[in-house]
Amino acid sequence: MKPPYKFNIAWENLLEDESFTQVFLSTVLEEYVVRQRWYGGKSSKLKYIELPEHFRIQQHGEVYYGLILEVNFEEAFYQHYFLPIAFVSDENFAKKDRILPLTLNGQEGFIIDALNLDAFRKLVFERLITAEPNDTTRVRYHKSLNFTDTEYKSSRFMGMEQSNTSIIMNDKYVIKFFRRIYADKNPDYEMSRFLSEKKGYRNTPAYMGSLSIIDSDDANITIALMQELLPNKGDAWEFMLKEIDKVFQWLERKKIDVHALPKVALFKRLKIGDVPHQIIDWAGLNIFLRLQTLAKRTAEMHIALGSEFEDTAFTPEHFNGDYEVWLKNRLLYQFQNRLNTVENNFTKLTGLSAELAKEFLERKNEIRKRFISFDWTKLKGERLRVHGDYHLGQVLVRDDDFYLLDFEGEPESTIRDRKVKQPPLKDVAGIFRSFHYAVYATIFNNEGKYPYKQADLFHAGEILYTYFIGVFLNTYVDLIQKNNINIGYTQEREFLLEYCMLEKAVYELGYEMNSRPLWAVIPLRGIMSIINNKK
Repeated sequence: MKPPYKFNIAWENLLEDESFTQVFLSTVLEEYVVRQRWYGGKSSKLKYIELPEHFRIQQHGEVYYGLILEVNFEEAFYQHYFLPIAFVSDENFAKKDRILPLTLNGQEGFIIDALNLDAFRKLVFERLITAEPNDTTRVRYHKSLNFTDTEYKSSRFMGMEQSNTSIIMNDKYVIKFFRRIYADKNPDYEMSRFLSEKKGYRNTPAYMGSLSIIDSDDANITIALMQELLPNKGDAWEFMLKEIDKVFQWLERKKIDVHALPKVALFKRLKIGDVPHQIIDWAGLNIFLRLQTLAKRTAEMHIALGSEFEDTAFTPEHFNGDYEVWLKNRLLYQFQNRLNTVENNFTKLTGLSAELAKEFLERKNEIRKRFISFDWTKLKGERLRVHGDYHLGQVLVRDDDFYLLDFEGEPESTIRDRKVKQPPLKDVAGIFRSFHYAVYATIFNNEGKYPYKQADLFHAGEILYTYFIGVFLNTYVDLIQKNNINIGYTQEREFLLEYCMLEKAVYELGYEMNSRPLWAVIPLRGIMSIINNKK
């Protein structure tokens, strides 16, 4: 069949027509999909697209289709994506988002992504308003008791996300439509609903509702998640960059000799009163007070996640042999992948990055031994469901407080791996690596701004970073222990922090080598500081 495509069939029955699905799943759809921001297969070669599932999103005779697309790649793997579609006949509408021109029963028009249509967004919102508590249909709408709105007023796209599409509804809620989907409940939905509905954890956007589909294998697939919209001042990454920029500017104003700054051991717990006055005089008190608040919110999240004894998806577990095997297999595979990347791209590196990369390659057996050194029988703490991809970009700043969001987990991991219970210190290690990044990003992004040699800025930055860790860790551990969450004694905690930070830095190294080799110095420095950390 060749364009223009004509079908003597009603829109409501279109997906039952094989000649249409053949046309639709052709190169036309492939060309559309690969252009989308949410498409995650850009580094692989697309082979063909199949349509394993489709379902109606409908109300009062108004019908849209939700499609589950299976994108198959030449490299013998596949990914699933969610695409809702609508038929529009207005020439002026959604010119950039047209997928296919066609004529249905004499009516000319286009198939487009339905999220571009106000009518579609209104329909989804109204279906959530009228959701029944125990929906057993194939397309399931669920609403929280906290969701009390009774009418749709407005909607608009939220912004420039990569992997999902978020829409602000009635200026009070955000509906996130997941684009890359999995044959299981999305961890973001599970964690959001558990924390805000079941545990009353206040420092995350409250769960308001969701849309899911039961597929032909009886798997419950999360399509969309609705949460409250939190007015905010941006994320904690931007906040930290501004704060650290101020701290570096004060080096000159206060005429500080960076080599006279007092050092502290990595992971030494510090009350603010324990931080030497030279550090407080330089960096100011405010940044440490804010880190204490962030530490409290992180601890409260883990306290909520570690205090469940009914829902097995969330009950704490001890370390065991299965977990150790899973962890080592995963990390050794990842480590080998990063080694290959560094070896193959070594010529892109210069200066300190090249020196550190050389040391990384020379000491690869030592690093590998660290990963193999995980012995579950020596660990007394517990594993919980955790955030899994915790960094400053996943934290909103609101007034003087912090709100945690985006519980989807690590993008490179399978959905099953994202739900594996982990030591809560994995999240803490993630935020520590984020502090390290914020220090170095400030230096790299403001070249020439501070009248110090780069090596001296790195030196001052590393010292500042260890104080950030000490103050955060003290507040976090105090609160966790008061609430009887078992994260082990000091030696175990330090082992786990080093282990998880090493894992995170090795993970980051792959990204930096592939996208901005000059920044590879950050994860390489992180790896080496752990390998060289003498007790």
